[in-house]
Amino acid sequence: MSFLDNYKRVVIKIGSSSLTHSETGSLNFSKMERLVRSICDYRNSGLDVCLVSSGAIAVGRDAIGLKERPSDISIKQACAAVGQGKLMMTYQKLFGEYNQNSGQILMTKNTIINPVSRKNAMNTFEELFSLNVVPIVNENDTVSTYEMQFGDNDTLSAIVASLTKADLLILLSDIDGLYSDDPHNNPDAKLIREVDTLDENIMGMAKSSTGSDVGTGGMATKLTAAKIATNSGADMIIANGSNIGILYDIMNDNYTGTLFHRAEDKNFVLANYILESIG
Repeated sequence: MSFLDNYKRVVIKIGSSSLTHSETGSLNFSKMERLVRSICDYRNSGLDVCLVSSGAIAVGRDAIGLKERPSDISIKQACAAVGQGKLMMTYQKLFGEYNQNSGQILMTKNTIINPVSRKNAMNTFEELFSLNVVPIVNENDTVSTYEMQFGDNDTLSAIVASLTKADLLILLSDIDGLYSDDPHNNPDAKLIREVDTLDENIMGMAKSSTGSDVGTGGMATKLTAAKIATNSGADMIIANGSNIGILYDIMNDNYTGTLFHRAEDKNFVLANYILESIG
């Protein structure tokens, strides 16, 4: 079966390190343009597409002139306040060049835990999709307290995939996929192409470290995302976002990465999982 036969709604997550120049931390407009063009091609093929984009803190940090990622939550929130507007302005300008509307959705953990907020979020997503709008999602860093944070956009993107009943979640990261060991430290580490079951052996391969001072997620967060997505009935792919053209490779089923096969659990309740495992 073809990509379009398998999937009708796709969530794409891109991290800060895939959106910025590693040397300066400033936005990489060329990569952003290719990302937007790829998403518009997905849309033109008939797919609903949602983008979960990191980058607000990184963009704000660059605008303010901070050399290192802030650790103080109030400084992070200030950077997010500056950066989120700049990031959305850039996205809307790029999407506008392809005559594609986009809309911003900012979420906190309370959006999912609170039944009314969760239902409102689901309705908003569905309405945006029906209007052929690409939702652009980020955590609402500006107002979220520690208790209300998702912590990383790998987890957030899986929650969005579950909330929107997506068929596929694509995590564009700074690594090719899930390896048998940390490839940064072990040259013999093997890329695992497909995962059918998230058993203890697979979950034990998680590494909590991340290779960038821009992003926040490591392999542990990606496996948490895989658990949420696959239990919710979506396939998940981890692929390297250094080459945005990989989105076309995924559509043509000719890509390097790790595919986690869906294993829908009818007893999986998103809000309960967040409270028990992330909260």
